[in-house]
Amino acid sequence: MPHLTSTEIAGRIEDLYGAPLADLKAHAQDQPPGMLSALLGMHDDLALAERSIDFHRDHLARLVHPERQIGGHEVSHLLDGARRLAEAVAVRDVQAKSVSAVLQSLARVTAPAPSPPKPSAVPAPPVPATSTAPSR
Repeated sequence: MPHLTSTEIAGRIEDLYGAPLADLKAHAQDQPPGMLSALLGMHDDLALAERSIDFHRDHLARLVHPERQIGGHEVSHLLDGARRLAEAVAVRDVQAKSVSAVLQSLARVTAPAPSPPKPSAVPAPPVPATSTAPSR
């Protein structure tokens, strides 16, 4: 399964709710916790994991630069950086899988089609009037 990025998830949330992510975040702040706030939180966690991956990948690239000497002290930094990168990738994968599963289970609700007018009730047959006058 290809990894969904936070940008793709943001687009799916926007499609689902029919509004830009910034507007949805502002709206969710004024509402009690619900599905929208959960999706936005998952999106934020995914974006944070992606930033963490970028940071640790860049840090490792600096540590193993061809012009740089790798000594005993640097090895511990390499191992720590590799561990942190692996953790960030694992978090990203879990977040992407979770938010994707939730989004797949949801569908945008369309406005219900107007129901056809109900036929009016058939009027009851007229009841013969009764008179209080004495009969002959």
